[in-house]
Amino acid sequence: MSKQRKFQNEDEEREYWATRDSVDEIDWSKAARTILPNLKPSVRTISLRLPESMLEALKNLANKQDVPYQSLIKVFLSERIEGEHRRKVDPRRAVRRRHNKALQPTRPSRALGSRG
Repeated sequence: MSKQRKFQNEDEEREYWATRDSVDEIDWSKAARTILPNLKPSVRTISLRLPESMLEALKNLANKQDVPYQSLIKVFLSERIEGEHRRKVDPRRAVRRRHNKALQPTRPSRALGSRG
């Protein structure tokens, strides 16, 4: 591990790190987690076409929960994305799915041309 480098400016530092891996430069075992409470994620405005009935249903749900409907959509999307990530990452779930599928009864195959 090399000693801590001093850079003249951010451009010089950016150029340096663009061609190097921090593993060779920083002792990550001494790193500490940092919470940045005032950091706001960047957002982008999008246009989303929804059936009117779905939009009305979302607005009704949001009204019952006393939240803006767009915030409710973000919560729904976030929960679904998190669930999908968990499903793909958790190997126990994949094993359970295969196991459960193996336990399901199979339909007997019909011979071609037979009715019954």
